[in-house]
Amino acid sequence: MRCLYKSFILTRMTNDTVEIGTTVLSAPLYKRLIQFRSLKSRLLLGVSATLLILAAVVLGLTWQAGQSMLQESNVTHLRYEANMLADEITQQVENRIEALERLSQTMGTASDTEWVQYELAKNDSLLSWFEGIVVSDEEGRLIADWPSVVGRIGLETRDQEYFEMLRGTRNVHVSEPFIGRATQMPLVLIGVPRLNARGDFLGFIGGVVRLDSGGLFSRLAKIRLGDHGYSAVFSASGNILYHPDDRLVNTPIADREGYPTLDLALDGWSGDSVGTLFGEQPLYQSYSQIWPASWIVGLYLPVGQAQTPLADFIHRLWWIWVVLALFLLPLLWGLLARILSPLNLLEAQIGEVGQGRRSHVRLETSMQELQQVAQTFNRVEDERQQLLDNLQEREAFLDSVLNSSPQGMFVANFGGRITYMNPALLKMLSISAETQMEAWLEKIHPDDRMGVADLWAHSLKTGKDFVRQMRFLKNDETLWLDVHARSVMLSQQGHSIGLVGVVKDITERRQQEALQRWEAEHDPLTGLLNRRGFLRRLEEAFADFQKTSTPSALLLFDLDHFKPINDEGGHALGDEMLRRVAQVIAWEVRRSDHVARQGGDEFGVLLPSCTLVQAQRIAEALRVAVSEVSVTHEGKVYNVTLSMGATRFNENDGSVEDALTRADAASYEAKDRGRNEVVVKLPSEFDPLSLFD
Repeated sequence: MRCLYKSFILTRMTNDTVEIGTTVLSAPLYKRLIQFRSLKSRLLLGVSATLLILAAVVLGLTWQAGQSMLQESNVTHLRYEANMLADEITQQVENRIEALERLSQTMGTASDTEWVQYELAKNDSLLSWFEGIVVSDEEGRLIADWPSVVGRIGLETRDQEYFEMLRGTRNVHVSEPFIGRATQMPLVLIGVPRLNARGDFLGFIGGVVRLDSGGLFSRLAKIRLGDHGYSAVFSASGNILYHPDDRLVNTPIADREGYPTLDLALDGWSGDSVGTLFGEQPLYQSYSQIWPASWIVGLYLPVGQAQTPLADFIHRLWWIWVVLALFLLPLLWGLLARILSPLNLLEAQIGEVGQGRRSHVRLETSMQELQQVAQTFNRVEDERQQLLDNLQEREAFLDSVLNSSPQGMFVANFGGRITYMNPALLKMLSISAETQMEAWLEKIHPDDRMGVADLWAHSLKTGKDFVRQMRFLKNDETLWLDVHARSVMLSQQGHSIGLVGVVKDITERRQQEALQRWEAEHDPLTGLLNRRGFLRRLEEAFADFQKTSTPSALLLFDLDHFKPINDEGGHALGDEMLRRVAQVIAWEVRRSDHVARQGGDEFGVLLPSCTLVQAQRIAEALRVAVSEVSVTHEGKVYNVTLSMGATRFNENDGSVEDALTRADAASYEAKDRGRNEVVVKLPSEFDPLSLFD
């Protein structure tokens, strides 16, 4: 090979210059290049590379171990601080709740405004904890406050989230943050329900707390986590209660799904992780729950800041290795020159075998390794001659089998590179035989590419079959391929020399399976969920409600005046009306909501993570939108309206059937009221026996 290489590349060589193709080099430079291509130079380069790799591995392992130790120590510290902060804020919230409960016990069930106002004034010491204290009646109207603020007495709070929660749960509730009208500062209200001996709701006592003062978050401002570490507090609904950047306070988290660890913490999880938050810089994160207020405290420390000392240490180690390598390289050069001197003779004889001037290598040396190399070379040469005798016949047979097969087939070498694809496979993938492997590998679907590569490498390494279904981008369509490749084993040596694979186009079968899954849970007329699909999503939402108290609302309704459309215009006109109504409903609800046609003109809407107040607004929007839908037959315009019942999940619900029964009863009540109505049924307002009246 070296002789052939020189005969093709070297054009002319003189005492001073060497011409290589169109390039002219000086003779000394050419000699240095030839010397660099020697085995000694390459071994030295290999040893140097090995030392470099070894140093890189050692430094890498040191870096990884250091990172692990840093992460463990920093996360432990953050976890301790987060728990301490959560306990401290929890104690402060509980102290405020206990103070309000004692005040409620002192007032009892009295509703006289002057007496209640007098009692509030007597507890003026509570203002060290609260910005103000308010008292409401059972309808949500404020009857007293302290300190008195003009215009606050008489305010209606029945539409506020915290009043609904206090009246509905009869338990202490901490509101979402809001901006005070007088102070223009972010506030929260800690509310305690007022109940009589029978447990009837008489109103609430609420303490207003400023988020930037009052002692709740004073400890957070003193936390020191290096130059860029910080702490933050969030409400379970995703609002920011405290953050070093005041501009973020009382704002919702923009993209909860983009921060999976924070999203878990908002759902009630406590723990530690590493990830980004409100930026691209990785952070050590630790979260702890403040249960009385449904808040979450989080501590954050930039990973880069924590790893700075470790990076400096690794940098020093690297320079120590560089200095050591500079001392070792001259010693290695001389040692390799002495060891490799007998190889010149072996090189010459191997060249003669390659040129056909001798059949075997005969090397006289005391070096056992070179003797073994010579013996191995002779054995391999004998085997090569035998294989060459049968190679042409076997290649012709294999080409005939592969080319005539109707199945897509390919052959890959032991390095994993595909060396042959039969015509059936080329036609299936719409590629030519000249297409480079790297080019058509890029057509494997991006979501499948990494998994295919990992399994392919595993099959080559272990000799196990490669079995995988994957997507292939063929022009403007996506093919589903079923690939099964098996290792080709040598019967004598027992090792693999590559793989032979079969490829099937299963696109039609996958599409049929996907269609069957979709049809099982969807209404063919409107494309909405059917009863089966709707019930499954109801069960999932109810399970979330039982685990995390995530609110969900349910709307059930049917169409008023729909029967005349079927009777006068026929079922085709009725189907058209149902399709138009379905389109309007799907347009009006949120993307996260689930809309179903349960049969006939009966529809249902599940509103996950939705309060009843929000659900009422959506229901009213649906009622108005559907009332504007119309169809025309023989010059006559037909319209429909909705008789809708709305409810939400409740702690006393044993199953989704309880909520369905309430919503169904509400829809019947809407019809009794004259149709085109939305009736809301709360669990406390629903009597199951009324269904039998």
